[in-house]
Amino acid sequence: MAKREYAKKDEGVNAVARLAEMEGKMPPQSIEFEEAVLGALMLQRDAFQDVVEILQPQHFYLDKHQRIYTAMQRLNTRMEPTDMLMVYNELTKMGELELAGGHSYLVKLTQHGPSAVNIVFHANIIFQKYVQRALIHLGTTMQSGGYDDSKDVEDLLEEAESGLFEISQNSIKKEVVPVSSVIGEAIRQMEEAAKRKDGLSGIPSGFTGIDALTSGWQPATMVVIAARPAMGKTAFVLSMARRMAIDFNVPIAVFSLEMSNTELVKRLLVAETEIPMEKIKNGRLTKDQWEHFNHSIPRLNSAPIFIDDTPGLSVFDLRSKARILKKKHDIKMIIIDYLQLMTASGMKPGNRQEEVSMISRSLKGLAKELNIPIVALSQLNRGVEQRTDKSDPNAKRPQLSDLRESGAIEQDADMVCFIHRPEYYGIKTDADGNSTVGLALFIIAKHRSGAVDDIRLRFTPELVRFDDDIQASSGNKNRYSKNSDMKGLTEQTFVSSIGQDNNDSSLPYPDGRGGADINIQASDDIPF
Repeated sequence: MAKREYAKKDEGVNAVARLAEMEGKMPPQSIEFEEAVLGALMLQRDAFQDVVEILQPQHFYLDKHQRIYTAMQRLNTRMEPTDMLMVYNELTKMGELELAGGHSYLVKLTQHGPSAVNIVFHANIIFQKYVQRALIHLGTTMQSGGYDDSKDVEDLLEEAESGLFEISQNSIKKEVVPVSSVIGEAIRQMEEAAKRKDGLSGIPSGFTGIDALTSGWQPATMVVIAARPAMGKTAFVLSMARRMAIDFNVPIAVFSLEMSNTELVKRLLVAETEIPMEKIKNGRLTKDQWEHFNHSIPRLNSAPIFIDDTPGLSVFDLRSKARILKKKHDIKMIIIDYLQLMTASGMKPGNRQEEVSMISRSLKGLAKELNIPIVALSQLNRGVEQRTDKSDPNAKRPQLSDLRESGAIEQDADMVCFIHRPEYYGIKTDADGNSTVGLALFIIAKHRSGAVDDIRLRFTPELVRFDDDIQASSGNKNRYSKNSDMKGLTEQTFVSSIGQDNNDSSLPYPDGRGGADINIQASDDIPF
């Protein structure tokens, strides 16, 4: 937020405080602690370093205390001492000595007899009182807006979300810790990873090649998976979520801003039952297909997948819902489909790049707060289509510069991955002359804590599903064999036998039930 916006907000907080005093109510404040902190800062040479990460001038209740602390900040920036004489001279230069109480008040503060021993404790109390005043200011503003019929309700909600989000963000304080206190935790994680049979240190994705390169999705990381439309971004994360939840019992939250929860579940049903989407949509399954459907879905029915399909989800709402899901279901991963459809609460329209930057930073912060990986899908710009060199089989290969709307996505993400299917662009062979039919490249273009590489996967359009390359070379887990095509895939064989009509006429399930009930939990599970 710009300094001018901060000033306006803090003026509002102070205005509420003055109004409260006029009404005979004392707003949250602690003058004695403010005096104690300022006095200690002028008496103890190095004390300012203990509070510089806690306090800002606007956190003080009295205006003269704000001016004194501002003078101390300026001195500290120039690496000069903050004793009484230096503060006196600085206030004089600023032309604010009298507004700060004058020389006599500075003397009074130093004669208060404070000690810097408890200065951090005192500073935290000052900050807490400021947060209380900020909440009162926000509540008063919302109350006033609620009575104003000319105020749009959506705008009012956005202001409330933005204000509360800002207060909560500014209230998060994390102390610096010495490396010695972190080494023990790092060793513990190494020992835990060594005990695992799969050799992974993070959450398995369900894809052999990806896990071999990443050691699983790591906690507190933000992973961006980007592609052009029709490349299969949603299909990939759903394939991954299904594998993780069913095969590894990993609780996953899916926030879908583009597709409804019913559409997502239908895709999961297609991938799990291996019955083509057309059949799932029209429900005209043969008797054998219904029996297979009923036999296949129990695993999916009990999978710990939680879906929220709120359109235009704001980062504030996402954070609130994610916290509840973490507490209630201990989710281990969040998937967002997709990043550019999110909104940043309270930001004025017009600068989409800044809004996407804020969303990106917020997602990274949420991943660290919950200590789980967050996988966010992202769109690529049209730069891919504009590269038309037909002689270059890699011309359509995505690049980091193709990320849409904001370079902050690349900067904030711990990993940036692309999904690329050469066949989609009519490229039937790669640079070595190998077939690209059915080939999907999972390109790890940025990896903050590991190597970058291409993982060869297989995409089955009929099942809207990604799978490991079954013809991968066992000699290299990271790099899959390039000499493979769609022939021989078991799901293709299944589609030709179960997925297509046979001599039996299409009919509903014989007993009229239409298969087992799907119990994947959607947004009703979240009280927002």
